[in-house]
Amino acid sequence: MSAAVQLVEIRMPKFPECWDSCGNCRTEDVFVQSVLVRAGERIGFDEPLIVLETGKTAMDIPSPRAGTIVEVKVDEGDLIDEGDLIALIAVG
Repeated sequence: MSAAVQLVEIRMPKFPECWDSCGNCRTEDVFVQSVLVRAGERIGFDEPLIVLETGKTAMDIPSPRAGTIVEVKVDEGDLIDEGDLIALIAVG
């Protein structure tokens, strides 16, 4: 007997505290540099979903859950902010 599949929203996490305190690495808009997953792909916990670009640094955003990507909601070049929807993932 299989467990029920749950659809989970993966949202952009809170920006690192250092961006608020000194702000040196976030002097411009934050955008999606690369999308590393696509619909139908299995992904593990903590595997990178997207790469952000801040103008001075690039940062991987990992998946908080393991599962199958149902839909990717961002594209390369999109501006992104805390709480924005990155993808939908089926878990369970």
